[in-house]
Amino acid sequence: MRHDTFPAPSTVSEQAQEWLAFDKSELTYPALDDTGGWLALAEEADRSAARRFPVADLPVTVEDLDVDGVAVYAARPEGVEEAADEPVYLWMHPGGLVVGGGDACRMTTARTAAGAGLLVWGVDYRLPPLHPYPAGLDDALAVYRRLLRDRDPARVFVGGDSAGGNIAAALLLRAKDAGLPMPAALVLNTPQVDLTESGDTFRTLAGVDNVLRSLRTPNALYAAGADLRQPYLSPVLGDLTGFPPTFLRSGTRDLFLSDTVRMHRRLRDAGVAADLHVFEAMPHAGFGGDSPEDREAVAEQRRFLAGHGVPLREMEDA
Repeated sequence: MRHDTFPAPSTVSEQAQEWLAFDKSELTYPALDDTGGWLALAEEADRSAARRFPVADLPVTVEDLDVDGVAVYAARPEGVEEAADEPVYLWMHPGGLVVGGGDACRMTTARTAAGAGLLVWGVDYRLPPLHPYPAGLDDALAVYRRLLRDRDPARVFVGGDSAGGNIAAALLLRAKDAGLPMPAALVLNTPQVDLTESGDTFRTLAGVDNVLRSLRTPNALYAAGADLRQPYLSPVLGDLTGFPPTFLRSGTRDLFLSDTVRMHRRLRDAGVAADLHVFEAMPHAGFGGDSPEDREAVAEQRRFLAGHGVPLREMEDA
């Protein structure tokens, strides 16, 4: 089934309709043992992403950090002044757990900071084929530990988009198991939280989502033989008791809609305050970032963060 079997509805903006008109999901993956092929795919994908949204065009300054051996991009929006105990959003980039690092991570971190309106630390976590699971998750945990040494947990926020949502949610499971305090809140935008792809929309929206298709091959590369049902790989299957308040966002054409709504229900069942936002006709990751719907999603996330410790002045000035 092709996405163009389902024309864009009149219920969304013109920008959203234009985004839905094009198929962006076609991608051929190398064989699992083709290390060179995976590295070439990542290089091209990351170069393309970095070209699309130059960091210099954003009202954000980015500093490259080495945080206990992990590459981190610290992105500060204009108007957000540095302070000793300012809130920090620890953010994990998208990319199917195989791409999105380097300059692409630097760019997406800057865009995230511009939207969130606070200091963002984007973790350039290690990726397969050279660094499969649990290398990337280890990186995220190392940076989280460092933030907790410098800040009250109430000033730390954690989140991620798509594959980054996997790392972010798994990070909190690891942190809880290690006896570390939880952050002030968690943000999961169209999160990839079940690598087994068991949810309903992996079938009902296959070919409907014009941005994303099954990631079974990249999932296998990332897991490197580990059981995909392990909670650190598929966080929706973990014990979510004690998680902080969580924001979740998806769309009615998002292949990961099942992942998102199942995560929301699991959080609610665990007694966690969780807000779910599902946007009309939105495919995976939104409508390209510039539509009214995308801006509304960013505004909802800002309101959520403001309700959990980010000063309203910083939200308004960014």
